[in-house]
Amino acid sequence: MKIFERKFRESMKSSVPLLEKITYYIVKRKGKQIRPMFVFLSAGICGGIHESTYRAASMIELLHTATLVHDDVVDDSNERRGFFSVNALWKNKIAVLVGDYLLSKGLLLSVDNSDFKLLKIVSDSVREMSEGELLQIEKARRLDIQESIYFDIIRQKTATLIASCCASGAASAGSSQEIVSKMKQIGEDIGIAFQIKDDLFDYESNSAIGKPTGIDIKERKMTLPLIYTLANSSSSQKRNIIHIIKNHNTDPARVEEVISIVNAGNGIKYAESKMIEYREKAMFALSEFPDSEYKKSFIDLVKYTTERKK
Repeated sequence: MKIFERKFRESMKSSVPLLEKITYYIVKRKGKQIRPMFVFLSAGICGGIHESTYRAASMIELLHTATLVHDDVVDDSNERRGFFSVNALWKNKIAVLVGDYLLSKGLLLSVDNSDFKLLKIVSDSVREMSEGELLQIEKARRLDIQESIYFDIIRQKTATLIASCCASGAASAGSSQEIVSKMKQIGEDIGIAFQIKDDLFDYESNSAIGKPTGIDIKERKMTLPLIYTLANSSSSQKRNIIHIIKNHNTDPARVEEVISIVNAGNGIKYAESKMIEYREKAMFALSEFPDSEYKKSFIDLVKYTTERKK
């Protein structure tokens, strides 16, 4: 990871002083770097880490960072990981251009090194993420969405990027298309479990304030615990929940009421069971690969995605 961090910083370099200043700021406030780790561990499982593995990890991280910068503009968010967002410090126009720059640097990194297999994997991921975001916007207008639509959204929005981490790691190690596809499916299942875990945070007590956040409800996001509860509620209770989300989603007491209904209606337990189902599906597929330190660490990382506290 130390070598990767140096190479990643190099991959963002620009002759424009403003870009250098902003990219330095972005690198300084890096997150958990789960995605590059999935690239390296997948490569290790599938034969070993090569120079192209570092490029694959950098491509993924450049793409992921670009989407986060753009997301903050779209969501009008002033904070990211406890720091000011790029748009908060340099305004929206610069933030959008920085996101475009990072995306182009990621794509050029593969083209300049003839990593066309990796380019295909990552480009597919960019397309799917965009489609997933638009699908969510389209469906968000209707608060009564089906579970199958929810899974379509998170498969494209979140899971596709982790799937591309695992697929590109395997491809960088010189694996066959069959193995690359198998690793991609493992990554997709992990990504779905990862997103369900994120959904559950909205209903879990925040240690700082001692109560659930309810942020998704305030933003009228349809997540799995809520979808399950609505599907299994009486018509009057369903109407009440939808009324609160539509008209009283900023009232803490009413949001708390929805959280209580979801808890009482087994929405949390159901979402947890689906999360574990996808995690175990990934673990089972992983069991077919030979034992190694990489595989052991990969399993630990998968467990972390569903057991993390934030």
